[in-house]
Amino acid sequence: MLESIRANANATQLNGAANNASGDVKALVKDAQSLLSAAASLTGNKADELRERGMELLDQALGKAGKYQDQALVKSKELARATDVYVKDNPWRTVAVAAGVGLLLGVILGRK
Repeated sequence: MLESIRANANATQLNGAANNASGDVKALVKDAQSLLSAAASLTGNKADELRERGMELLDQALGKAGKYQDQALVKSKELARATDVYVKDNPWRTVAVAAGVGLLLGVILGRK
């Protein structure tokens, strides 16, 4: 039971991290797009500076996306291990829950 609670907490943390990552990356990409759009109408040194700054922001976005991807991979492996241990410790309970979920989905899908 304790492992189930830990697994749920890990899943909640993973969802929160994914939402934060998505927001961070979207903000960086938006900033980069606005800088590159502004640079498109300019010429000379100022345009070059804006383009370089836009490229730096895009590089940061890619770096953060990679970091969050690595974190999500680690968390998902931990969650899979916890699930595996729970299923091995409680095989009949797992079968009963799976059957219940299957029955519920069958009833819901059968009504439509």
